[in-house]
Amino acid sequence: MTIPSVYVDLHAHSTASDGALPSAQVIRHAHEIGLSAIALTDHDTVDGLPDAFEAGAQLGIRVVPGCELSAHDGDEEIHLLVLHIADLVAIRPSLATFREQRIERAREMVQRLNTRHVPITFDDVLRVANGGAVGRPHVARVLVDGGHVADLREAFDRYLAFGRPGYVPKPRLSIEDAIAIGHRAGALTVWAHPGRDGTRARVQRLTTLGLDGVEVLHPSHTPADVTRLTQIVGELGLVPSGGSDWHGAMEGYRILGNMHVPAAWLALQDARLAARAA
Repeated sequence: MTIPSVYVDLHAHSTASDGALPSAQVIRHAHEIGLSAIALTDHDTVDGLPDAFEAGAQLGIRVVPGCELSAHDGDEEIHLLVLHIADLVAIRPSLATFREQRIERAREMVQRLNTRHVPITFDDVLRVANGGAVGRPHVARVLVDGGHVADLREAFDRYLAFGRPGYVPKPRLSIEDAIAIGHRAGALTVWAHPGRDGTRARVQRLTTLGLDGVEVLHPSHTPADVTRLTQIVGELGLVPSGGSDWHGAMEGYRILGNMHVPAAWLALQDARLAARAA
């Protein structure tokens, strides 16, 4: 598959969090399929960026520095893409705290599963994570590797999804604080894959908190979602964004570049940053 260079992908993950490929390989794949730019948006970490920048410089593909934060809007979880991070030093302390919380959460997941006579170990989870920000997908992979489930879907459905024996809620970060963390790092904040939750009223309220944009194109969005979100972004003066939310699989519905995000959207984001700095 070759993607024309008029397209970008502004949502992708590497082994720095729960992706399957090291960040440099993510960039190489983006170059191979013809993207002109890609954002690396690992969960709660920017550790994959140095290698990504090096690969991007060698291949002539733009790497947008980013990360993905899990926050709460009231009782509902909401994911926030922090794009175009200008000050990595400013954001690292917060991300380090979030990664420690991830470790403790995974440790408790293992303990809960052990009480249900599922004999996995926390060391196995750390081994699978291989230094990346630990998350439920790593616990799921250990369950698969140990023969306790057939695949990742069963791991979540049987053990790790909300209400299942190994589920542990995330520590709560308010959406207000998440937006502030992004802005302190000189970045844009974008509501990731809002889907049908992205109503005009809700997006408008988040805009009053400083939200800069909305992920309009995402594999989970229906055509109706895309139409509605496009209209909301235009009416509220936000920047559009989009991406595959790629984690490294070479097949399935989350394929790098498959959203055909226009490079013009990246230019709109650049313009918003320039206007803020003026």
